[in-house]
Amino acid sequence: MVKLSLYKLKKIVKHFVVDIEASKTAILTGVSRNCVNKYYRLFRQLIFEKQVGELRIFQGEIEIDESYFGAARLRGYHRNMRGRGTWKQPVFGIFERNGRVYTEIVPDCQKLTLHAIILGRVDPESVIHSDSWRGYDGLVDVGYDKHFRVKHKDNQFSDRLNHINGIESFWSFTKRRLGKFNGVKVNFNVHLKECEWRWNKSTDQLENELLTVLRTKRVV
Repeated sequence: MVKLSLYKLKKIVKHFVVDIEASKTAILTGVSRNCVNKYYRLFRQLIFEKQVGELRIFQGEIEIDESYFGAARLRGYHRNMRGRGTWKQPVFGIFERNGRVYTEIVPDCQKLTLHAIILGRVDPESVIHSDSWRGYDGLVDVGYDKHFRVKHKDNQFSDRLNHINGIESFWSFTKRRLGKFNGVKVNFNVHLKECEWRWNKSTDQLENELLTVLRTKRVV
C-alpha cells in the first residue's frame, strides 16, 4: 500500500467518515482511486475487528429484532426457513438502549437460532422488548422473566417504554446507507459491522475513533 503523508491520510479519513465514495474522494484529495480503495478497505477491516473485539454481554433495557436484506419477497410464500415469508438474507439485531447495537447474520429466524444468540449475548436480568414474532416465544422459559412484546399486527408500535423503536431506527439507517451503494453483495458482514459502528455517532466522533484505531495499528 502506498504510504501517504499524515495530511493526505487524514483527508481520506474525513471523506470516509462522511460516506463519500472512493471515486469522489480520489478526485477531491488528488490520490489515485486505487490507493483510496485500498485505504477504504483497510478502514472497514479495522472497524470490523474493532466491533467484534468489543463484544460483551448486553444488560439493562434491551430491544431485539430481525431484518431482511437482499432479494425481493417471493409471492406465494407465507412462511419458509428464512423467516417471515421471504428468501432475503436475515440479520438478527440486539440494541442496548443508550448503548451499542449488535448484529449477526443468521441462516434463519427460527426459535432455536434466535434463542441461542440471545442466551449468549443478553444478561438474564435484562428487560427484553421484542415484537410478536414466534422466534421469540419461550424466552421466559429459558430465564428471561422480563420479556415484553409489541404487537405490530394490532397496530401497536409503542406502549410507553415498551417499544423497539431503537433497533428499528438502526435497520432504517442501515438500509438507507447500503442503498446509496446499490446494496452490498460482497463482504456484507464487514459493511454490516461498519453500520453498527457509524450509527448514532457524530462525524467528529467517528473521525476520532478511526484515527485512534489507525494509531493503534501503527497506520498513522
